[in-house]
Amino acid sequence: ALVHDVDHSGVSNAQLGKENPGMAEKYRSRSIAESNSIDIAWDMLTDSAFSNLQQCMFADESELMRFRQMVVNMVISTDIFDKAGKEMQKNRWEKAFHPDNQDADLKASIVIEAIIQAADVAHTMQHWQVYTRWNEKLFQEMYRAYENGRAMKDPSLGWYKGELWFYDNYI
Repeated sequence: ALVHDVDHSGVSNAQLGKENPGMAEKYRSRSIAESNSIDIAWDMLTDSAFSNLQQCMFADESELMRFRQMVVNMVISTDIFDKAGKEMQKNRWEKAFHPDNQDADLKASIVIEAIIQAADVAHTMQHWQVYTRWNEKLFQEMYRAYENGRAMKDPSLGWYKGELWFYDNYI
């Protein structure tokens, strides 16, 4: 949850790709913001300044790599506009919970991804003050992007309809 919006700038992945073709190429134009967040957070976690923390978290290289894969899967799962990614998640869910599957790790990973997706939008289900607090922060982030010429659309025009779309199509 701490990782998924690291360095979020209030613009879509499509806009990030236009502004930074190198970043788009690096992440194959998919889940650019999410992938960038992972890389920044991972670089911080694996910095030598945190070697004691790393030793507590990972007994060996295989645990480190397993943890990284889980972080990648969880953060990438928060990209609600990646249709191919959503289809892959759906297929992984069906595979994980097929009656013949006994892979507990896959089941656990899929459930954790669902939990992080719920956490990503949990403010919408909280008390009105919590909802408006986080929604205002998102709006301000998006409006700054618009004012700076980084977003084509003024978020104040149609914010209400956008919120309804979000509820109807994602929540």
